[in-house]
Amino acid sequence: MDGRSVIRPRSYFLGATALILAGLVVGLGLSAGLNLQRTSRAANAQVASVASQNSAALPESPFVSVVDRALPAVVFIDVEKKINVSSDGGPDDFMRRFFGDVAPRHPQRMPSSGSGFIFDSQGHIMTNNHVVRDADEINVTLNDHRTFKAKVVGADPETDVAVIQIDGDHLPVLPLGDSDQLRVGDWAIAIGNPLGQLRGSVTVGIVSALGRTDLNIFGGTPDYQDFIQTDASINFGNSGGPLCNIRGEVVGINTAVNTSGQGIGFAVPINLAKHVADQLVAHGSVRRAMLGVVLAEFTPDLAAGFGLPGQQGVLIQRVVEGSPAAKAGLQRNDLIVEYNGQPVNDLQKLRLKVADTAPGKRASIVVLRNGKRVSFDVTLADKDAKLAANEPAVQGTDDAVDLAGLSVRDLRSDELKALDIEAGVRVTDVADGSVAEDRGIQPGDVIEQVGPTPATDAETFTKLMDAAKKAHRPAALLVNREGNTRFVTLRLGR
Repeated sequence: MDGRSVIRPRSYFLGATALILAGLVVGLGLSAGLNLQRTSRAANAQVASVASQNSAALPESPFVSVVDRALPAVVFIDVEKKINVSSDGGPDDFMRRFFGDVAPRHPQRMPSSGSGFIFDSQGHIMTNNHVVRDADEINVTLNDHRTFKAKVVGADPETDVAVIQIDGDHLPVLPLGDSDQLRVGDWAIAIGNPLGQLRGSVTVGIVSALGRTDLNIFGGTPDYQDFIQTDASINFGNSGGPLCNIRGEVVGINTAVNTSGQGIGFAVPINLAKHVADQLVAHGSVRRAMLGVVLAEFTPDLAAGFGLPGQQGVLIQRVVEGSPAAKAGLQRNDLIVEYNGQPVNDLQKLRLKVADTAPGKRASIVVLRNGKRVSFDVTLADKDAKLAANEPAVQGTDDAVDLAGLSVRDLRSDELKALDIEAGVRVTDVADGSVAEDRGIQPGDVIEQVGPTPATDAETFTKLMDAAKKAHRPAALLVNREGNTRFVTLRLGR
């Protein structure tokens, strides 16, 4: 090759040209198939317009309208209470417990706070009783920063509901909803002043459960409980504030928190609170009705002990002499299955329904008696009326029969008269480690019946216990301790 240039033949150039032309044809075909042509100016403008609209049309939170509606009527309640302290600054009760009345005492103001909401144009505010209890001075601050002195209209410790009032113009009012329409899973919005500092705080969750009872609440446990449970965050200072639904209506009064867990708060249903508040505004106090019976929850074990497996209701274990129930003809062992046309399956709810009925009003009650439905019309009395007192029990001595860890004997006629009962046996001993001991039965207790049948003597008691044992069902004992009766179920060995 010695460095000289190479001359290409003519056929070489013709082949290269053919390859270039083929590449152009293939490229144009692919471009058409994949729609890769340049877009027009009009198309580019349309795309930009759609993108702009999408970025501007962000949806608004559904809770914004709730807060806009509710927050102006939610108030901050500042309370001052007087307490006695010793001269050295220690609590008065502590000093008296250890040293007697040796240290001089003087009153001192203790501040506390809570929440509430205005529910009518007259300036009535609903809150908790424990927020304003023992208050010497109450100041209310609205969300618009107006401040008022407030007075207590009335308070009801039995439901932990109170009404206070302020005097002002153009007051915002929060509408009340219907807590009976609540369902588990509904939205729940809590508004209040947690920790006494974070005014106007809003938290959101759901209704976690309904009809919670038997709660032990710090600061005072109400007698009548039908709480709404929610996981909307509730903290100290939220007490008395509203729990709202998604429409911005009050469905509950935030009342209690579970300090040992998160996401567990409780509120008084607004239907119950409104019934109480209406009476407090009208009369300054609440009147409640009573039936005059001692009731027992009809548990599955108790139902089996009565030979009524699967049956629901509330059992009458004692009828107070001279009470509305006694006058109407209700008896021990009657199983209440309806109250004013509504089915009964929960003791606490029945107590609440009776209490919420106006004294003097007639109530329709249906019971199961010996397996048959019997209806009664009962004229309810005022709960404040005191009825027959309990008689003390009489101790016995002689041992007789031993069964299921229990030693019992017949009752003497004078003991029956002293207890004002017709039948029963006296427990004289309870075996260590027995089922009876585990269930809390003690020597001196009187067992009046096994299931629905009176225990007229020790022999009858033994037969009834044997029958329960052979039927493989629990023995339901009506136990009388110093005049107070309760049902105890014992699971017997097979």
